[in-house]
Amino acid sequence: MTPNSPLWGIDLGGTKVEGVIMDPQIPTMPLHRLRRDTGAVNGYGHILSQIIAVVCDLEAASGLSHPTRIGIGTPGVVDPAKGSLKNSNTTCLNGRPLRDDLAGALNCDFVMANDANCFALAEALCGAGCHSDVVLGLILGTGVGSGIVINRQVLNGHHGIAGEWGHNPLCGESRLCYCGRKGCIETVIAGPSLERYYHENGGDKVSLPQIVLRSDAGESLATQTLELLRAKFAEAIAAVINILDPDVIVVGGGVGNIPLLYEEATREAILRHLFNPEMTTRLVPPQLGDSAGVFGAALLTA
Repeated sequence: MTPNSPLWGIDLGGTKVEGVIMDPQIPTMPLHRLRRDTGAVNGYGHILSQIIAVVCDLEAASGLSHPTRIGIGTPGVVDPAKGSLKNSNTTCLNGRPLRDDLAGALNCDFVMANDANCFALAEALCGAGCHSDVVLGLILGTGVGSGIVINRQVLNGHHGIAGEWGHNPLCGESRLCYCGRKGCIETVIAGPSLERYYHENGGDKVSLPQIVLRSDAGESLATQTLELLRAKFAEAIAAVINILDPDVIVVGGGVGNIPLLYEEATREAILRHLFNPEMTTRLVPPQLGDSAGVFGAALLTA
């Protein structure tokens, strides 16, 4: 691949497979971008066929020659020892050699990374973390995860699980997580977890954005729910800062849209858990929106 060759990327999500072709000189302005439904309920073979179809669609739409290398962001991670996927909430992918199956079907190389890593890479190279040496990209939405980018390179780790902060335990929490452990961060501050807390404490079954609106209107339970988010987010992220000490933390996902996370009171809450007399780490929302995942996948091949 020459330095100016177009970059091809696939973002494999639970509901959609999105593909992009990017100009490496202007990476935030895609040359072509399209999507298909994932159809995960139809199983692994169907997902495989949808990814292949997106690549063929891109090739037809662009008129470009067949790519030799494609980046792909996935739920879950590649097991470095086995080459198969693991830890995916699209469970039919677990234990499957997705990278090898795609490479065989499309006769090209695939570079694969966790979707949170792709988000972090895009924001580090083209978005809110641009020009920073150490970028932590958080996914704080239906689930909780993160990607780590150091000197423009994704950190995968020995087991391929670098950045899985959502499955560390929080003090005093004991709810069972889908991973089989108790008290995981994801069971407390993921979007559905906050909605559950609100409902279990006497509130209606409403979405998190509605809870935010109710807090803005002065409802005490809604405000209590958001203060839980502040306190537990501070505890959880301080542990990561103590170990990684990033220059910037980019907070993606639906929960990341809540302004409370960027308030000075949240920084003060983090500082109470920090092994440092001040908290100067930048804590910012993403700049690339829902483009980050597929852009990051393409940038894996740069």
